[in-house]
Amino acid sequence: MRVLAVAGLLLASGCSGTKFLPEGAKLYTGSTVKIKSEAKVPNEAALQTELESVIAPKPNASILGLRPKLYFWHMGEGKTKGLGHWLANKYGEKPVLLSEVDTNRVKSLMVNRLNNNGYFKPSVGSKVQVKDRTASVDYTATVGKPYTIKEIHFPERDTLIDRAIRATESASLLKVGDPYNLQTFINERARIDGVLKNQGYYYFTPDYLLFQVDSTIGNQVNVFLKVKASTPPRAAKPYILNNITLNTSYNLSDTTQSDRPIMYQGYRYVPDEKVFKAKAITNAVFLYPDSLYRRRRSDQTLSRLMSLGTFKFVDMRFRPARAKADSAGYGFLNSFVRMTQVPKQSLRAEVLLVSKSNGFTGPGFQVQYRNRSALRGAEQLLVNLTGTFENQTQAETNTIGITSYELGIDAQLLVPRLITPPFNIRLVNSDFQPRTSFGAGYRYVQRVGAFQEDVFNLNYGYTWKTKLTNEQELRPVDVQYIRLGSVSEQFQKLLDSNSFLENSFRQQFILGSSYRYTYNQQALEQRRNQVYFSGGLEVSGNLAYLLSNLTGQTKTVNPKDQTKAYTLAGQEFSQYTKVDLEFRNYFRTTANPTSGNKIATRVLIGAGIPYLNSTVMPYLKQYGIGGPNSVRAFRARGVGPGTYRPATAEKSNTSFYDQVGDIRLEANAEYRQDLFPYVKGALFVDAGNIWLVNEDPTRLGGKFNPGTFLNELAVGAGAGIRIDVQFFVIRFDVAMPVRLPSGEKPGTTPTYNIAIGYPF
Repeated sequence: MRVLAVAGLLLASGCSGTKFLPEGAKLYTGSTVKIKSEAKVPNEAALQTELESVIAPKPNASILGLRPKLYFWHMGEGKTKGLGHWLANKYGEKPVLLSEVDTNRVKSLMVNRLNNNGYFKPSVGSKVQVKDRTASVDYTATVGKPYTIKEIHFPERDTLIDRAIRATESASLLKVGDPYNLQTFINERARIDGVLKNQGYYYFTPDYLLFQVDSTIGNQVNVFLKVKASTPPRAAKPYILNNITLNTSYNLSDTTQSDRPIMYQGYRYVPDEKVFKAKAITNAVFLYPDSLYRRRRSDQTLSRLMSLGTFKFVDMRFRPARAKADSAGYGFLNSFVRMTQVPKQSLRAEVLLVSKSNGFTGPGFQVQYRNRSALRGAEQLLVNLTGTFENQTQAETNTIGITSYELGIDAQLLVPRLITPPFNIRLVNSDFQPRTSFGAGYRYVQRVGAFQEDVFNLNYGYTWKTKLTNEQELRPVDVQYIRLGSVSEQFQKLLDSNSFLENSFRQQFILGSSYRYTYNQQALEQRRNQVYFSGGLEVSGNLAYLLSNLTGQTKTVNPKDQTKAYTLAGQEFSQYTKVDLEFRNYFRTTANPTSGNKIATRVLIGAGIPYLNSTVMPYLKQYGIGGPNSVRAFRARGVGPGTYRPATAEKSNTSFYDQVGDIRLEANAEYRQDLFPYVKGALFVDAGNIWLVNEDPTRLGGKFNPGTFLNELAVGAGAGIRIDVQFFVIRFDVAMPVRLPSGEKPGTTPTYNIAIGYPF
């Protein structure tokens, strides 16, 4: 042990970094910055950080005063191969010496930064601090009061461009009394340029703006904004769009244009009538002949055309209309919009590993046919054929229905506009193409040992975005019908013994309408803190109930429980209102936008209230909790409702079906950490439960009680590994129960989860 201790001390001595320095050299260990002023320095911390940013070079990395990277560098010094050479290249770091520090250059950069922040005529000094074989540099910046803005003068000439610039003065970033700051002046130039670009000044750039600053009036400055005299004439005038050419069949490899354009609604349109109608393209174009050029409309057109999903590239060019003379100081531009198509039709087949929130996992396949302009109006027609074999990975071995087969076909038509007759709603201020969708589908489901069912759906709705972060979806029609086919003897016994469950399976004719709003900042990758919110409202059966009541229809009596309900085509329909809210927050713990180190949290709140024609929510609309994307310490649908627990082995075998509820509350917190390339780790805590709106005698303790529901939350904690290769994520989680809804002491058996993708 003594030998190991001595070896450790020798290694620590070597890792300090000074042992391997050339004779007489000093190891540079870093610098400090101090700001001195007789007056208070506004935002002193930010100013100090800016001064520190120009210090160079950066010292060698150290840990508790040790510099192991220098030791690895020494191991490979003078070697071209071998272990020492590899360690030096992989983990080593060349010593940074005091002789490499150019203090005069650093001081000059600091003076520049101080001038940019309004501290004119500063002085910066430096002092080298030597200790043994190391050295550091202390910088001291001495400043006076920062200069502030006294007056701001915008251009005064009586020209088109000066008048346009003066008109922007009310929104100026420069304010009287604010400190002089160069970055604010740069931002002001960019702001004015952005306004001018939307007023026709196509050739103008921020470089044509000049700020003249008079600093001879004490600690204040007068600012004079001018257009440079060297500004070319074409940049000083606005432009009107003349000819606009839309070419939908442009090919990058073919520079010749064989098709002659036709005139359509004022556009020169190069037709490809086999694929597109002209109206489909012009609806996505916001450049208009004889209108003022606006960069906002140009960007919007580019975004709308690309979001159609039918073009691989969209190129937009503007050129002076040389055949047309200027008029009243305005020039004219010809616009050329060139679109390169993707193949109109495609067929894709995929083998899938399906992982559902209810705990079912298994292989599957999908064959998709896509037609990108089915009706020659850029309508996307998608036809999917899917099949899956699934197994409930966390269920008890005796649970019925844990093996499932599904085969389905569905079709969806996405129309790139809002079909709202008699109104023509284009959302002219949105960069994103709104869509109207029509969908229909059928699924055959076989739960081995339980039941077989046929699932039909029909829907019609709209989706639109007004901003990158905001999306809305409205479905006036969302019809679902589930027909229960053959039923096993054991599952039939379950239905006979549980009227709530029997009703929920009987009332699965849903005449629904829904609305959902989503706010998502995850597309803003530079933000350290990202917020996600999704809120949905769903109603069903209200109109059918009203019509049945007004027409005097007689309610049908259920012979099992004597409940009465209206029917449609001989089938009871569900009537309910359901609200779902989801809040998420992602906080990245480092400033690096590519880092996966973050704290992710989520809260789920949901409630479905049956009424009038229904005493219970339809089965497919009820909530379950537990499983790989929920409270991971419990199996899927292994919690609740409330404090209810299956009391017998027979009930445990069917608990997957009756441990569902009408109200849900769930919260999750997860810390995610990058470990190795494509490998991430996680620590997490989950809590949640479900409850019933109405009491069920067969599930005592399941009804929601406002005074006790927080004490009925199931809690679990655990850790996980994620294999993340950008487009595909495999997740392995292990979790332990911490608290049971009943308050009893939880067991010590861990729950293992394998899933696809992140839980949230």
